[in-house]
Amino acid sequence: MDKKIKKPGDAGESEMDAGVAAQKAAAPLRVGMVATDSLRIAGMQAILRTGPKGQEPFAEIVPLSVPGILNDGGLRIVMLDASCTDHLFELMETFRRVRPLVRLIVIGDSDEQEYIQRVIGAGAKGYLTQTAREAEVRMALEIVNDGSVWASRKVLARLLDSTTDNGIRGAGKVEFTTRELEVLRHLVTGLGNREIAEALGIDEKTVKAHISRLMRKVRVTNRIGLTLHALDYDLNQNVSE
Repeated sequence: MDKKIKKPGDAGESEMDAGVAAQKAAAPLRVGMVATDSLRIAGMQAILRTGPKGQEPFAEIVPLSVPGILNDGGLRIVMLDASCTDHLFELMETFRRVRPLVRLIVIGDSDEQEYIQRVIGAGAKGYLTQTAREAEVRMALEIVNDGSVWASRKVLARLLDSTTDNGIRGAGKVEFTTRELEVLRHLVTGLGNREIAEALGIDEKTVKAHISRLMRKVRVTNRIGLTLHALDYDLNQNVSE
């Protein structure tokens, strides 16, 4: 009996490929962590061990003491405990030089705006205090993974004002559609794309498309600028169909 040769287009292989793709898509974000206190690492792992509403964990925390972890191509974010070094900014500069694609989130004791602004200005993509709540940690990871910066609004506003051309922010009257206003209302509360999608009952890719279009509409280049720009408007008005 001749054996049946499976062709690349066979349904069985397509289903298998789809299953592998889905498994990869569901894989949690791998996040490295630098901390001298093992309890802080364990605490962060415990926070992110279970996903919201029974979903898979959003992030897997891996100590940078694990051999070869920095060579892991899937490692996109490193959380850096500021208390583990007396030379934080030198350490950040080393990361930027050696692993420029890795995004840093600094965890510190200080809540002073000047200090946090200096940390963000030195290249960190996020700043969390040691007392940050679970929801805030999850949100910071999602925002930074999406390519934006996580910090207090006061810090972000000051950074934006220092880098934005005069007259761009708040210039002119912009009208938003009903759906755009819904997205903006959730955006200014600090929700990430996933949470906005769940709140509005739409796909996460659709949320990303709305945000990209909104950034072009108000002439900003990132999510931070869009959030701060939206705060200048009465989000119950300026509706266009």
